[in-house]
Amino acid sequence: MTSVIFFDIDGTLVTEDARKTIPESTRRAIALARKNGCLTFINTGRTIFNVSRDVRSLGFDGYICGCGTYIEYKGDVLLRNSLEQSFCRKIAGIVRECGVTPVYEHRDGYFFDDTAVHNAGLDDFLDVFVDEGIPVDRRVDDPEFLFDKFVIWENPGCDMERFRREIGGYFDIIDRGGGFCENVPLGFTKATAIEKVLKMLDIPIENAYAIGDSANDLPMLRAVPNSIAMGGAEGIYPYVSYITTSINDDGIYNALKHFRLI
Repeated sequence: MTSVIFFDIDGTLVTEDARKTIPESTRRAIALARKNGCLTFINTGRTIFNVSRDVRSLGFDGYICGCGTYIEYKGDVLLRNSLEQSFCRKIAGIVRECGVTPVYEHRDGYFFDDTAVHNAGLDDFLDVFVDEGIPVDRRVDDPEFLFDKFVIWENPGCDMERFRREIGGYFDIIDRGGGFCENVPLGFTKATAIEKVLKMLDIPIENAYAIGDSANDLPMLRAVPNSIAMGGAEGIYPYVSYITTSINDDGIYNALKHFRLI
């Protein structure tokens, strides 16, 4: 029976330091798993345009992106949740009035709001985008403005009570800590996408594996019986069935070896 493995990107496949490297043991492990007949999927909060060539070079069978708002399998798009532009503009207006700093994520790129407070969190994002060659010139007021999900940073004096009350009626507000929140349309998670993929491929849940390293991976990890935490991700240890070594200590290879997938 075919097995399917779902991988987070940052801190799981790719190091979170400035080098953003994929360990050679990770490349070897994924190649061996695919050779053994396993299907491999990315399952990330990133939208599809922001899955790098280096990650794609590993040869995944499918991509779950935007926290379950987009599913692709063998080059075919199976799910693409689209928000109406009028709705996107309504949400952007509320976000402006709440005084938080947003980045709007669309499957084709990012949009920024020049009226928002320019804070350190945004600066860090922009530095990463520029280093990775990601365009940062699109704005909320552009005619083509659309988004699939968005993130925000809290600012001094912002109205988070109103933000949670009004935005929470449409989005799952995921507190990532440090005044940073990820906002995903209600009904979509990394877990709902796994359910769709397993049903589509007729793969039993006991043959599903998920590997992650942070709290935003918990929906994915809780969705499968074979859940794996990367070494060093102590915050999610209580919620997984196996803890592997760190990313730079052959974590992916050792996890797949433990479950006899390679």
